[in-house]
Amino acid sequence: MRQPAVAPWVRTRLRTAPGAAWALALLVALTSCLAAAFPRAVEDYEDAGLRHAVSEAAPERTVLDLTMAEPGLTLLPGKRDEMVRGASTKAAYRRVVRSLSAPLAVDGTQSSYGLRTTKSLTAADPWLPRPDGLPAALTLSAQSGLAGHATVVRGRLPRVDGQVTADSRQVEAAVTAATARALHIEPGAVIHVPALMSGRVGLRVTGIVKPRDPEGAYWAARPVFRTPALGQTEDMPPSTFWRAGLLLAPDAAPVLLNTDSAPEQFWQLAPDLGALNARGMPRLKSALTYTTDGPGLIKVREATGGDTDAATGLEEFITGYQKLRAGIGPVVSVAAYGTGTVAVIVLLMAGGLAAERRRPELTVLRSRGGSVRGLAGRLLAETAVVAVPAGAAGLAVALFAVPHGRWLPAALGAAAVVVLSCLALPVRAALAHRGVQVRGTRDDLARARPSRRRTVAELTVLVLAVAAVVALRRRGTGDGGDSLVALAPVLVGVVAAFVLVRVYPLPLRWLARPAGRLRGAVGYLSLARTGRATAGAGTAVLPLLALLTALTTAAFGGSVLAGIDDARDRAATLSTGADARVESSSPLPSALAGRVARLPGVREVSPLTVRYDAEPGQGTRRIPLAVVDPASYARLSARTGLGPFPAHELTTTAARAGTPGSPLPVLASPSMRDVFGTGPFSLWLDGETVVLRISAVRAYTPALSQDFLVADAEALARRVGANDKGSEAIANRYRPNSLLVTGARVDGAALREAAGSGVSVRLRATERARYVDSPLQTGAARVYSAAVVIGAGYAALSLLLALARAAPERGALLARLRTMGLTRRQARRLLVLEALPQAVLAAAGGALTGWAAIQLLAPGLDLTALALATGPGGDSPAGRLRTDSLSLLLPALCVVALATAVASGQAWWSGRRGSVRELRAGESL
Repeated sequence: MRQPAVAPWVRTRLRTAPGAAWALALLVALTSCLAAAFPRAVEDYEDAGLRHAVSEAAPERTVLDLTMAEPGLTLLPGKRDEMVRGASTKAAYRRVVRSLSAPLAVDGTQSSYGLRTTKSLTAADPWLPRPDGLPAALTLSAQSGLAGHATVVRGRLPRVDGQVTADSRQVEAAVTAATARALHIEPGAVIHVPALMSGRVGLRVTGIVKPRDPEGAYWAARPVFRTPALGQTEDMPPSTFWRAGLLLAPDAAPVLLNTDSAPEQFWQLAPDLGALNARGMPRLKSALTYTTDGPGLIKVREATGGDTDAATGLEEFITGYQKLRAGIGPVVSVAAYGTGTVAVIVLLMAGGLAAERRRPELTVLRSRGGSVRGLAGRLLAETAVVAVPAGAAGLAVALFAVPHGRWLPAALGAAAVVVLSCLALPVRAALAHRGVQVRGTRDDLARARPSRRRTVAELTVLVLAVAAVVALRRRGTGDGGDSLVALAPVLVGVVAAFVLVRVYPLPLRWLARPAGRLRGAVGYLSLARTGRATAGAGTAVLPLLALLTALTTAAFGGSVLAGIDDARDRAATLSTGADARVESSSPLPSALAGRVARLPGVREVSPLTVRYDAEPGQGTRRIPLAVVDPASYARLSARTGLGPFPAHELTTTAARAGTPGSPLPVLASPSMRDVFGTGPFSLWLDGETVVLRISAVRAYTPALSQDFLVADAEALARRVGANDKGSEAIANRYRPNSLLVTGARVDGAALREAAGSGVSVRLRATERARYVDSPLQTGAARVYSAAVVIGAGYAALSLLLALARAAPERGALLARLRTMGLTRRQARRLLVLEALPQAVLAAAGGALTGWAAIQLLAPGLDLTALALATGPGGDSPAGRLRTDSLSLLLPALCVVALATAVASGQAWWSGRRGSVRELRAGESL
């Protein structure tokens, strides 16, 4: 007998509900794309920040310098000459590169090798310039690769005719154009330096060259060969002389052995920036240690054939970068965990709501003999057919959108999303249909009682949240933190959601009875509908959990971004002391303050004098002293927020009168208070002993940073008798040498033009811009902001899913009520009032939870690394979380507005569609 044809389950289900399948595919594709893009985006900005930091660092800090002092000193002269020639040094260079341990890689285009002098040689030629009658000090190097790193401007490159030995008396050399201009060198000129025993060695300049990449390691690691500089002797007063470098041909190296310059053979290895990445920093640091202080150094010495030393500042640089990265990582992890939690909740909601929507269908299948395993397998198959291709598409988009980074973490993230999406529906359905149910029992939210398992799970989450908050407040994020610390804001939001879900039924019960006695039926119906929401399907718990987690993350993220901006503003203000700073080493023109005050955008100009010549009576250290006008400086301090103080703290009648027995009041930093105490102390100033007393202590002040004293200019001038001594030099010390300018929009160009030449002008806006030039900080802030926005989008999606779940039931209810006389206005009110309790509860709870999370976690979260390009430390104040009202209230209001708009839209749409479909026979409420 022929078996009847059976329609395939998966194909039938996809054809029956194509909209649901496409919606699931879109959700999985979007989530997998974001999950795959996140680790690649983090690696992208971390690697970009590392490359930027290495390129900005001085090459002498990053190159690996291998040196051998007095090479071949025990060899015969001929053998020694051969050892330092270009071919031998090049062969040693190749062996050295092969001996290095991965991932340490060498940039051959910027590396060099050869023989150079370590002691300057005096050039006694009378035609060379002598600033203070002292001869020029020259450094010589027979360095490889000159032809590839310089362009000949005049003449030709140096070469060797025949064979140069240590006994040679003349070789060819080249200088850069800057050296030629400073020392008046022309092609063909001969410079003489003393030989080791007697006589002189002639250096005939055959060419003048221009560096092709002046900032590259080839030139910048030893700037003396690129740019001459004026040196100073240690005499008092010091005398100046020229320091310059000359480049020889590599095969001319033996001639340097006959000079009293302690020549050394060197291999200057520049790191390969293209091979550097943030995740390989620990291995790179180990490789450097292996080469400089470990067994690798033995291999280097075998390769060079001598007692070679290795030195580099790259290890210190890596340590600083790792500390900076460790300070940024936990802050970004907070946003990542928050957004990831909301995304997971949305995926679980999608599966749970799909299971609830198909509950009657699955109940019928179970009652007709369908097994739980069979149902779960079929549901898994139909979900996998949609989710797997969607996840693959999302992964492909992420790999294309973020080309930098490893593919394995991205693939794992996308795979996790696909697995969760595939399992959400079958697992939820299997748990709900373990037993055969002929008729489903009511599971009203207002009457539901939490099970013991749920109570245990909620208590476990509470314990984890408390542990995370305590750990973050105690340890902070200085050591890089861990996952539990980064989860602290999320756990706070989850605990708040659990509390609200338990509290949620209480107001419904309290309001149900009074609403039943009201005249209209809309209020009672809305409360009854809200109370009859199904608790078991997660329609109340999961949306509320997603909303509170997202609102907490958004509020926390807003406070992070506000704290970053505040830290940058604070650091820039502390650097300049005001919106602009005009200063000079000598007194400023008396009319300059008036000219600056008349510029557009300038509110006030505070003149002051900064001095560094005040000496304590019992010590040798000099004290930074700011001499100010108390009234103007007090207004400046209050306006900038840098140590505000009342003006009378610096003024006393006796002090202004010049009474010797009355100490002058001064404003001091905490360090100065620790040195001088609170009693009177004396300073030696302008030939007089001045008695002072600390009247107020402030951590910061606009004029100076760190250690400082601030005194009244008029009182101090009277006390030392500046105008009575007849000394113009002493009188000038009390004339302003700095102007601190405040104003909303200070024009930097106009300010520089008014200040004139020889005067330094610094703007607070310019200083602030320096803190955002690192890809590490800007990339982390960009990823953090994107994560917060994406989390808010998922929260809105969770609210829409919850409202869409009950949409058919609401439509049927409105159709039946319209037959009883319900107007469109009443229908709109009914749906809005039904949606508002959960939305208002989530909005209020989210704002309150976000504020509480900020207050709880602010002491343990340092934003300095994320805010300042220079990283933590220095004079800058620590960056802390700052409550941002906009990020607290705006997302909460958006939740209420979205719920209201969706409910109103559904009421309007159901009114236009008519009621025929909802009033079919056999439908139940």
